[in-house]
Amino acid sequence: MVREISSGGVVIRKREDAWWMAAIQPAGAPSGDSKGTRKRPSKPVLALPKGLVDAGEKALDTAVREVFEETGVTAEVITKLGDIKYVYSRSWGDGQRVFKIVSFYLMRYVSGRINQIADEMRVEVAKARWVLLEDAPKLLAYTGEKQMAQRAIEHVIAHPEL
Repeated sequence: MVREISSGGVVIRKREDAWWMAAIQPAGAPSGDSKGTRKRPSKPVLALPKGLVDAGEKALDTAVREVFEETGVTAEVITKLGDIKYVYSRSWGDGQRVFKIVSFYLMRYVSGRINQIADEMRVEVAKARWVLLEDAPKLLAYTGEKQMAQRAIEHVIAHPEL
């Protein structure tokens, strides 16, 4: 089985006495509108920014890079939240099964505008936006990422000095 190692971030920002989190809508994922069909609108897929660790790159550096590339914001690492491990089958190429490990870091927003990303990233990310951190575990599409958002909430509660 092929192995993939990725890294990403839960980027938080405090505005108007509330914590917000950067989330992405992957390109090709449902947008939440029905495009003129009679079906109910599909729920938009929201995810955390993440990507493959390049050869010679540290997971922490990958997380910072991927956050910037996929959201348009610069962030600094606060702490590691944990790892998600899962198996998936590639929907392209050889269709091979892949064992994937994704390390996630809690990060604090430093600068930049959400969704101001390079045109070439639009093949991966349709949209980036801020969501309320307290709502993130319900809004994110993937179980492991929901858990990372919950850990971020717990960290913020335990560290009010943030």
